[in-house]
Amino acid sequence: MVLDRINYLKDEINRHNYLYYVEDNPSVSDFEYDKLFAELKRLEDEHPLLRTPDSPTQRVGSVSEKFLPYKHKYRLYSLDNTYDYEELEKWYEKIENEYGENTELVCELKIDGLAMALTYEDGIFTRGVTRGDGEYGEDITPNLKTVKAIPLKLFEPVNVDVRGEVYMPKSSFEKLNEENLANGEKLFANPRNAASGSIRQLDSTITAKRDLSIFIYGAVFEDGANTPKTHYDTIMYLKKLGFKINPNIRLCRNIKEVVKYCKEWENKRNNLDYATDGVVIKVNNLTYQEDLGFTSRAPKWATAFKFPAQEASTTLREIELGIGKTGAVTPVAILEPVLLDGSTVSRASLYNFDEIKRLDIRIGDRVLIKKAAEIIPKVIKVIEDDEHFQRPVYVMPKTCPLCNSAIAARGGEVNLYCENPRCSGQIRAKIEYWASKDAMNIDFTGPSIIRQLYEKKLITGAVDLYRLTTDDLMQLDLVKEKSAGNIYNAIQASKTRPLNRLITAFSIRSVGKETAEILAGEFGTIEKLAKADENSLSEINGIGPVMAKDIYEFFHNKKNIKMIKDLKALGVNPAPFATAVSDKLKGRTFVLTGTLQNMTRNQASEKIKQMGGRTSSSVSANTDYLVAGVNPGSKLEKAEKLSVIILNEEEFTNIVKG
Repeated sequence: MVLDRINYLKDEINRHNYLYYVEDNPSVSDFEYDKLFAELKRLEDEHPLLRTPDSPTQRVGSVSEKFLPYKHKYRLYSLDNTYDYEELEKWYEKIENEYGENTELVCELKIDGLAMALTYEDGIFTRGVTRGDGEYGEDITPNLKTVKAIPLKLFEPVNVDVRGEVYMPKSSFEKLNEENLANGEKLFANPRNAASGSIRQLDSTITAKRDLSIFIYGAVFEDGANTPKTHYDTIMYLKKLGFKINPNIRLCRNIKEVVKYCKEWENKRNNLDYATDGVVIKVNNLTYQEDLGFTSRAPKWATAFKFPAQEASTTLREIELGIGKTGAVTPVAILEPVLLDGSTVSRASLYNFDEIKRLDIRIGDRVLIKKAAEIIPKVIKVIEDDEHFQRPVYVMPKTCPLCNSAIAARGGEVNLYCENPRCSGQIRAKIEYWASKDAMNIDFTGPSIIRQLYEKKLITGAVDLYRLTTDDLMQLDLVKEKSAGNIYNAIQASKTRPLNRLITAFSIRSVGKETAEILAGEFGTIEKLAKADENSLSEINGIGPVMAKDIYEFFHNKKNIKMIKDLKALGVNPAPFATAVSDKLKGRTFVLTGTLQNMTRNQASEKIKQMGGRTSSSVSANTDYLVAGVNPGSKLEKAEKLSVIILNEEEFTNIVKG
């Protein structure tokens, strides 16, 4: 009886993991999933002999002294590559001469991650090994078990070795670097480095906390009778077995279609949430692959077309210092404007002063810049010349550039902080964050408006936004009556933002959007949250003692108590946090685009969440509905191509009203 229940729970949890992490289509709430997981863990703890390697509880992680070398059963080869379409066509000519015109090819995006070999015996994941030198890799099975997109048990009991690329999504990379920056820890240069540093942790519990995923791109089946006859069919079969494959794979009839695919993705790749640096092209027919064979290092039946590097060189004019809402002093490179990946770049991130020291960056140097995660420009190296060593070494500042107060490190962090809480830079940054989309989402109130309001002494903090009149706003440059009215109305509208947004806007140390949602859901009102003690806060799942201390101290600070009292007196009355009140839209993904007439997109998003659905910022094969308002833009065109159901505002309103 117990064994039957354990097997049922394992199958259910593995199925839900597949739907969530591979199909991006969850079928149960987090609460329901956690209940299943907790029951399985309890039963396995009570009956340890019934715990098996394919159990979802084995994803938790452990500590290893070192990784052991492991010889691959099937060698992992490298790929030849080219940046030139003419060379690509010459490669295909050789294939065509051998097997005739229009020999089918398969195109797959080349993921910028780490190659892995995963072994399954009778459908159970038994070993995961890094590529290494192609013949020997490192056995990192415990770490790979923490990657939830890797199935521990397949849908069929096959014996297979699969090849995949472990990667970190761009959004997760940016979040990890933000957290590391806040904690004074090491910053990763790009998602690939972050994935590499995460997957090779000796303590796999750390790996489990990092948001890693995988795309599977190949396989060697032990049972030849079940092996598909083409590469494309192989990938489709792997998907059927439960593996995550890249949805942008395409079967091409000839090299012209391949070139079209490469050109299409050279720019479109920037919209993806993972880094890709090219396209892998493979002969589709597996018999042809076997016949063509390998060179000493690479298959003859495959090649890679690499996209042009997103790097450029320019001159460093100055290093500007910015002050963040926490007082962190951030160096920014001011550059001779240069074209990079279709846009002109004149500023780039230097992250922190340790990075300046490591790169030995000096004013006047020629530097190489690239887009970290293909989004944020950053300086990656100095192009040394004879004059480099004649230029003065950069000296770290000792005082804040805005208020001349002392700056210093905190608790061994690499960041430097302005120690003056009344620093104009900190105050302005906090007001800007208050009005930002992540917080109170006040339209028409960007950094330039806030700078003018502050410099004209119309505001000294975020609370003062709610004291402004349209006459006050018309004192600003280029703000006329209509613009003043828009800003005023946007400020008034923010008074009833959901509670989680107000908590986010407070800029409590160590509290971000996700934590704000946890607190809003747990307490329901600011008054109840303000009365919570450290112990009760630290007992909440996802909070912890350090964060609990920061939250407690914030709400027991006299200045903050007065701020909350003033906000209430000015009519700031946050709406309850939108928790799901029904499951009507459970498992459904919506994308909102264009301008809605009777509600904002944020209000529409809240309605979707209240009914158990989820929203996404981009259209994909996993999108169920596109809600199209006025001027929907390119998302509508993409949704039509993917046959996504398109709703106008009236149809959407009918759905959420039932």
